[in-house]
Amino acid sequence: MSQIFLIIFLISVFSTLLIKYLALKFNVVDYPDSSRKIHDKAVPLLGGLAIGFSFFLALYLNRVDILARGLTAAHLISFFLGALIIIIGGALDDIFDLSPKQQIVFPLLACLLVIGGGIGIVKITNPWGGLFYFSGLTAAALTIAWLMGMMYTTKLLDGVDGLVSGLGVISGLVIFLFTMTTKYYQPDVGLMGLIFAAAGGGFLLFNFYPAKIFLGESGSLLVGYIIGVLAIISGAKIAIALLIMGIPILDVAWTILRRLLSNQNPFTMPDSLHLHHRLLASGLSQRQTVLLYYFLAAAFGSAALFLQSRGKLVALAVLAILMVGIAFASIFLPKARRIDKESKSV
Repeated sequence: MSQIFLIIFLISVFSTLLIKYLALKFNVVDYPDSSRKIHDKAVPLLGGLAIGFSFFLALYLNRVDILARGLTAAHLISFFLGALIIIIGGALDDIFDLSPKQQIVFPLLACLLVIGGGIGIVKITNPWGGLFYFSGLTAAALTIAWLMGMMYTTKLLDGVDGLVSGLGVISGLVIFLFTMTTKYYQPDVGLMGLIFAAAGGGFLLFNFYPAKIFLGESGSLLVGYIIGVLAIISGAKIAIALLIMGIPILDVAWTILRRLLSNQNPFTMPDSLHLHHRLLASGLSQRQTVLLYYFLAAAFGSAALFLQSRGKLVALAVLAILMVGIAFASIFLPKARRIDKESKSV
């Protein structure tokens, strides 16, 4: 396993360097042209291509081991085609700046391809015992809602260097550890999680602050897509992904609600009120903000390895309370500091 990780990591490193060179050559870069953008120079985009290429190349090279158990060729093909649609749509958005209505077509098509390949949420564990089963349109609707939710969480979260790519690495490692335990032994899914972590890790070397390349739209959507699909094929372990991505999911949910209450379109009115922006405004550096997210994702993801269904529900509640606490602290600490400075200057 360690050899596989190292090889994929190196493939990702070289892929990232190549994509960085091509993005600069063809001027596919992100300029710091708005107050929301916190970088101070043009940074190449299309980083998602490096992760996608490394990840799916590794899946193909390890297809015999991956298909040795419950997964089928149809699962992998639909997974790949969905990712390809996302990468194409994201790259087009990076180059031509598509409208939100045009952007959403690609992730929706990816969801439909995945469902057509036989990947879907057909059961969810009941915390009080038993399982909830779904079929037909209900299962399809849940799958689309889940995948779209994960994709737009990582899309809206991608505002600080290394944040989304790092959370992707942590997600891959937790899924690997979870599916390699005796009780939930799924070496095929575990291998896919490890491959994802390695592909993301090679890219993260260049994406951590100060970033030398950005994920771009293709990458920010792709990370959420892969996490969402891996959570489904690992036996609908939705709670695992929710605990890892809990803070970002709650932040995005609050952002959507806040914009709706303000009569704003939640997907076309970008602002600087996301939690990571508030943490930066409160005085944390980019690295400190990202490391805080990493710590929470790793801590709650690790806890999920040992918790039963009810325990995971409690952990989700704790995560929600923690999110509220962090949000309030990020709002009131800057105000308290400002008042303190004003009182000292009088």
